[in-house]
Amino acid sequence: QVQVVESGGGSVMAGGSLRLSCVASGYTSETYCMGWFRQVPGKLREGVAALCTGGKSAYYVDSVKDRFIISLDNANHRVFLQMNSLKPEDTAMYFCAAGRRVEDGDKWFPFLGHTYWGRGTQVTVSS
Repeated sequence: QVQVVESGGGSVMAGGSLRLSCVASGYTSETYCMGWFRQVPGKLREGVAALCTGGKSAYYVDSVKDRFIISLDNANHRVFLQMNSLKPEDTAMYFCAAGRRVEDGDKWFPFLGHTYWGRGTQVTVSS
């Protein structure tokens, strides 16, 4: 049984930082991808950041580039998201997910292939 559990959310002032953590327990694949997604009520879920084992680099959605950092502890199927310089528009439920890498030639689709999902951790950024 695979379980994905996030933690580290909370309420912060604009400009503050949070570090999210996620572990995918019971996941047996040696090669995998993990990603962070976020969703605001009434809006579509969007991918935030993703990283795969053996990947050259992480992928970030434009709105969080240079502010968020995703890192992977591949031995323990654990992923982190360091969020700096938080903005009110970052307020959302953040979800962690794990799954397979999806590619077409040399193009990587960072937000596809995730099949195991956590319940989410709330991040609220106040002005």
